[in-house]
Amino acid sequence: MHDGVRYDAPMRPEEFVARLGRERATAILRTSIADAAAPAMEAAIRGGFRIVEFTLSVPAALDRIAEFSRRDDLVVGAGTVLTIEEARSAVRAGASFLVSPVVDEEVIDEAQRLGVCVLPGCHTPTELLRAHRAGALVQKLFPAPASGPAFVRACLGPLPFLRIVPTSGVDAENARSWLDAGCFAVGFVASLFDSQLLAAGRFDLIEERARGCVGAVGMGDR
Repeated sequence: MHDGVRYDAPMRPEEFVARLGRERATAILRTSIADAAAPAMEAAIRGGFRIVEFTLSVPAALDRIAEFSRRDDLVVGAGTVLTIEEARSAVRAGASFLVSPVVDEEVIDEAQRLGVCVLPGCHTPTELLRAHRAGALVQKLFPAPASGPAFVRACLGPLPFLRIVPTSGVDAENARSWLDAGCFAVGFVASLFDSQLLAAGRFDLIEERARGCVGAVGMGDR
């Protein structure tokens, strides 16, 4: 309970980690086009995604989180969580996991108090270890380095306990290479939700991209 408000986490952190380990991929929507958010995510879901994330920069993101989190077949999270209050608002709306572009111990601690998994954004081995030691069960690799999967292999050599999830820079062509390098899962952002397709309302093509992403990581074999 925080500030007199009770927050009931939809999914315990360990449950989320297990689900992410099975699915191996998330659909991450970042757009400024309010009317495109829901249909774009619906297209990704039709394409096979079951773990989805709305960044808080999406217009009415909390409403979209609340809407999609009512569905039993989905796990819904909030991205670009930068403050304690944003973490609380997202969980109140129904978010089962929180994602940040940076390592912020206050946000990590708050996610733990709220009972949800948190994925802090890390770009170096030091940040990955720092996030792990702060209690983050999964570490977001952001932005994905130019060296790609080789970077992950190098990190996991001395730090095999990390659960690394690259996001920016992941697409259907290289997703398998990231996973083969030891990544716990991958996140699809612009390669799935192309800004021009969103602006044009071509949700059919986003669904097609989603199917390609799902196939690339083997989610279609579930």
